[in-house]
Amino acid sequence: MLALFQQEFVRNAFLAGTIVSVVTAVIGYFVILRAQAFAGEALADIGFAGATGAAVLGISSLLGMFFLALLAALGMGALGTRIRGRDVEIGMVLSFALGLGALFLSIYSQSGTNASAGVGILFGSILSVTLIDVLISLASGIATLLMIAFLFRPLLFASVDPEVAEARGVPVRLLSIIFLVLLGITTAETVLVVGVLLVLALLIAPAATALHLTRRPLTSISLAVALGLIFTWGGLILA
Repeated sequence: MLALFQQEFVRNAFLAGTIVSVVTAVIGYFVILRAQAFAGEALADIGFAGATGAAVLGISSLLGMFFLALLAALGMGALGTRIRGRDVEIGMVLSFALGLGALFLSIYSQSGTNASAGVGILFGSILSVTLIDVLISLASGIATLLMIAFLFRPLLFASVDPEVAEARGVPVRLLSIIFLVLLGITTAETVLVVGVLLVLALLIAPAATALHLTRRPLTSISLAVALGLIFTWGGLILA
C-alpha cells in the first residue's frame, strides 16, 4: 500500500480527492438545507458546456468551466427567491447546456488524440491530475472554506428560515448570490476530479446522509466530511 504513494500520480489523486471531498461536504450541507440540489446539477452541466466549448476553441477547459459556471451562478443569484418553483425553466436551460456541451464534445473528440480528454470531462480523470491541478483545487478550496467560515452564522440562519432572517436584517439576497458563486466554484473544481456525471453524488450523498443522522450543524458537517473522504479514498483504493 505504501509503495503506491511513491508514485506521483497516486499522491496527486489522493490530494485532489481529499480537497474536493472536504469542500463539497461543507458546501453540500448548505445545498441540502437550501434545497438547491438541482442548482448544483445545473451548474455542473453548464460548466460542462463551458469546458467543452473552451476545448474546441483551444482554451483551457478548466478556465471555460469556471467562467461559465460562475456566470450561471451569478444569473441564478440575481433571480433570488424567484428561482424557487421554477424547475421547468431551470430544466430547460440545463437541457440546452447539456446538449450544447455534447455538441462541443463531439466536435472536440473528432480528433483521436482528443477523445480521451473529452471523456475525462464527463467522467473525470483523477489519476491524471497534475500538481498544478492540485494547487488550483487547493487555492479555490481554501478560499471557499474561508468564505463559508466567515459567513457561517448568517448563511445558516438564511438557509434555515430566510423570511425571519430577512426580517432580522440579514442580507438574504446577497448571501444567496455569494453562496451560488461558491457553489459554482466548487462544482467546477470537483468536475476536474470526478467529472460532470458524478459531481452531484459527491455534493449531495455525504451531506444528505449526515443530515439524516444528526441535525447539529457542526456535527453534520464533520460527519459529511468524514463520509466524503471515506467514499473518495475507498474508490481510489479499489481503483
